[in-house]
Amino acid sequence: MMFDGRDEEEILGLMRSSLPSFAPCRLEAVYLRSGDELTPRLPEGGTEPDLDAGVGALGPTGGALKAGDDGWLWAFPMNSKKVIEGYLVVRGDREPSPEDRFLLQVLSQQTAAALASVSLHERERENVLALSRFNEELTESVRRLERQRAVHEVLNRISVSGAGVTGIAHAVHELTNLPVAIEDPFGHLMVWTGEGELPKPGERRYSRLKERAVVHGRPLHEDGWVLSVVRPRTEVLGMLMLVDPGQVAGEHELFVVEYATTVLALELAHRRSLAEVELRVRRDLMDDLIAGTDDESAYARAAVVGHDLHGRHHVVIVRWRHRRGVEAIAHAAERVLGGWQRQILKSRHAGALVLLVDGEVDGPALYEGMATLLGSRTGAIGVGGRCAAPADIPRSHAEALQALNIRLESASPDGATTFDQLGVYRILSTAENREEVESFVREWLGKLLDYDRKRGSELVLTLFQYLECGGNYDQAAAALMIHRSTLRYRLARIRSIAALDLADVDTRLNLHVAARAWQVLRGKDTEIGEP
Repeated sequence: MMFDGRDEEEILGLMRSSLPSFAPCRLEAVYLRSGDELTPRLPEGGTEPDLDAGVGALGPTGGALKAGDDGWLWAFPMNSKKVIEGYLVVRGDREPSPEDRFLLQVLSQQTAAALASVSLHERERENVLALSRFNEELTESVRRLERQRAVHEVLNRISVSGAGVTGIAHAVHELTNLPVAIEDPFGHLMVWTGEGELPKPGERRYSRLKERAVVHGRPLHEDGWVLSVVRPRTEVLGMLMLVDPGQVAGEHELFVVEYATTVLALELAHRRSLAEVELRVRRDLMDDLIAGTDDESAYARAAVVGHDLHGRHHVVIVRWRHRRGVEAIAHAAERVLGGWQRQILKSRHAGALVLLVDGEVDGPALYEGMATLLGSRTGAIGVGGRCAAPADIPRSHAEALQALNIRLESASPDGATTFDQLGVYRILSTAENREEVESFVREWLGKLLDYDRKRGSELVLTLFQYLECGGNYDQAAAALMIHRSTLRYRLARIRSIAALDLADVDTRLNLHVAARAWQVLRGKDTEIGEP
């Protein structure tokens, strides 16, 4: 009876009902293996933890379990082809006879075999279903190939004829008899085959439809539109759309859109490749300019890519910690500099963006503009000195890199530093002598720095502004926004704490150099009024 097509639950029920006829025992529990775990299937109310632990510790032959004060408790293994499928646990008032125990073992093995048979039939049914699904998919693939032949000739002819995006749009219109629109990745209309203007729905609804099309991955037919994303790999290059207010587009129209999307992806990818070639030419030029090349060759090569190297230029190096990478950083820099009517050449070096900008560059303003566009202030900019000719570009690049490194190694690594702002520090600061510069600052300002740190005072800043103002009390007090008498008091404290003679020329010079180096190390501007 166990092998006449019953399911697992019916087999277990049959075993449970027939158990008393085999031996004077009753069913305590049934454990079945699921993967590496033993799971109790009977009784429905669950089992005790002690029983679960005891069964879990059994070997392949089963055995006696702790029965407490309630008679005899034994677990019979449920074997199927030498594999333990589970255990049949029975309880009796006394230990059954050897003959009864033999019958219980047979019942256990018979139940295991029936359950294994059910599992085998289920796998066979799954295989049949899988084969059926495969046949359906194969049939659908054949139908798609047949449909492809119907439109292949038209779209392939357009693809090789050089008709471009416009030719593809008109071919789709011819094959579907529906208006066709093609947009670029930013939503700007490239081609429209219908009359009048493209009838867009509300902006929010239109954006939602395009977002759904991107997620869908296949042509999306919804709300009177068929939308297909042009995405040869992972980057979206555009959108192909049918305007279908009558909801007449069917399988044929969807296939035309899908195949046309593939052809359009090749066309737009080709356009992108040409643009990348031009960009690579620009990068190669920029790399050679940084390495150093003759002026005549530089002027000629720059003219090929539409950049006039005559006139003043500056090298700008940008490092920004941003999740969207260097492309987003470059786009932000181009937008800011483009708003200033600046022409640029760009390249990448060691993960940084390197720009050659015509005209003057306001480093702090460039930083603020990029921070706004990127939504992040975790970036640093170094601006090199002025280039009067291409031969000056390697020097400006080295200066921009030095300014950037000083900014990154300072106490305020985010912001912009111009080489011209570094003053005497641009002579002192290199990667090799940074420790010497810091030691020099500590030698002349160490006592004042320690005092400021402990007391929360501003004696070093006061000394810096006093020296920047050439010892003029009124200007220094105004820059610090304190009273003249307060300035005199602070200077007296400086003389007392540091044991320094501010009237000594050599002492003033060393203090001024140390104070300027201190300002640069902490990432601050050195101009009066902006400590």
